[in-house]
Amino acid sequence: MGITQATIDEHFMRLALEQAHKAQAIDEVPVGAVVVYQGEVIARAHNQTISLNDPSAHAEILALREAGEYLQNYRLVDCDLYVTLEPCGMCAGTLVHARIKHLIYGTADLKTGAVESIDQILTKPHQNHQVNVRSGVLAAECGQLLSDFFSVKRKTKKSKHCE
Repeated sequence: MGITQATIDEHFMRLALEQAHKAQAIDEVPVGAVVVYQGEVIARAHNQTISLNDPSAHAEILALREAGEYLQNYRLVDCDLYVTLEPCGMCAGTLVHARIKHLIYGTADLKTGAVESIDQILTKPHQNHQVNVRSGVLAAECGQLLSDFFSVKRKTKKSKHCE
């Protein structure tokens, strides 16, 4: 029995989840991403907006930058991006400009998701590149990590107000 696409997607999403845990460890929103080229991971990143004081330091953007350096090209043709959370508008637009072949994401972002939830940037007819999308890979695990993170944040904030 051969290896299925679902098995491959889960493998790389677990690597993205490892990155999300790194973000959580430094008190960043736990989102992780990996870029895969010809079956190999060429870039890994996690959210670092707070630690880098950079509003663009989303996991996706940092991973794409690293992949560009690796390939010595700003166009990441034939690369796949695995990310634990549905990309926002900034990140989705960057995927088009980078010419990412496939976006595979874990859980939907019902507040700022710009791929399927709130907006559908990748499927706009005027785009000069179409990114193929697979969603819901390890969705429960990706979503739970985010839910737990924000639950702790709310409890911490509430306890500070009660002091």
